[in-house]
Amino acid sequence: MLIGEYRHNLDPKSRITIPSKFREDLSIFVMTKGLDNCLFLYPKDQWEKIENKLKELPMTNKAVRSFVRTFFSGAVDCTLDKQGRILVPENLRTYAGLEDKCVIIGLANRAEIWSEDNWNSYNEEEALSYEELAEKMSELGI
Repeated sequence: MLIGEYRHNLDPKSRITIPSKFREDLSIFVMTKGLDNCLFLYPKDQWEKIENKLKELPMTNKAVRSFVRTFFSGAVDCTLDKQGRILVPENLRTYAGLEDKCVIIGLANRAEIWSEDNWNSYNEEEALSYEELAEKMSELGI
């Protein structure tokens, strides 16, 4: 299962090491533009579920077309090298602001890669307090 927070550096060749605890789930996966200026990493089976759902959405809806274009145009198939690293393409590095220090987090069915600065800003400014989030989750029946 993909859980936890890990800090890794982007190397000079634009590669990042995937945490060893994630490697079984992410041996073959898809990386794409995520929300909040991070990258989403989907295990192949999870990617296929999302892909099938997105294929069913009405292409006559402008918001759907825009989202699908952004989501799929940024997508790249990934496999780990012998050291457990992946190459992050320039367009995805630019989108997520990845330069050196990065944070990789697990969210059960996907992982995210954040620039350390964006992750810190998110946690300081954007995130609600844990108690407020728990309250909102209870409103969703969780």
